[in-house]
Amino acid sequence: MKYNFVTIEGNIGAGKTTLANLLSKHYNARLILEEFADNPFLPKFYESPEQYAFPLELFFMAERYKQLKELLQTKDMFQQVTVSDYLFTKCLLFAKVNLPDEEFRLYQKLFDIINPQIVQPDILIYLHSPVNKLQENIKKRNRQYELGIPNDYLFILQETYTQYIKQHNIKTIFVDASNADFLGNDEHLKVITDALDKNYDTGQHYITLP
Repeated sequence: MKYNFVTIEGNIGAGKTTLANLLSKHYNARLILEEFADNPFLPKFYESPEQYAFPLELFFMAERYKQLKELLQTKDMFQQVTVSDYLFTKCLLFAKVNLPDEEFRLYQKLFDIINPQIVQPDILIYLHSPVNKLQENIKKRNRQYELGIPNDYLFILQETYTQYIKQHNIKTIFVDASNADFLGNDEHLKVITDALDKNYDTGQHYITLP
């Protein structure tokens, strides 16, 4: 595989972290996982979104920036590949959904200052799952503050992600993850690694798991 930096994205509960862990083992890659549990505003946000959306998104952007900047600037001679379970642009996409217009404009100004300093991935793997599948996964992992996430919120996030990817023509492996079981079905992981090993130069490539 020729890619040095692979990023996995998808909606809440799509299986990003699971796949990132498996790919890092497969390629002996350095792993960057989002440290969402460190955000003190996350449980508060689900209880009172209007009150806590702005500090939530600011905290996430600061932490993601710090994490990516440190890890991607540190060369590791034994691990040439890095796999991450989030795209830095996710900051802007979630802010667009969660913030009122005036706060979003301020947030976007900060994002536009920071984003050029971040190394962008060589390829994006986007896991697309229907909302009922996302809700199943959310219930399985049983984070209490996530259990009340409404379907409408997941639909809006899904649409925001797919519009962004299509509009910006990011080099993407777009995965229909409707029946994804990366831990229980080795064939599902093999479909992903086979796609990565094709070393696509451009464009968006759609694959379905068996």
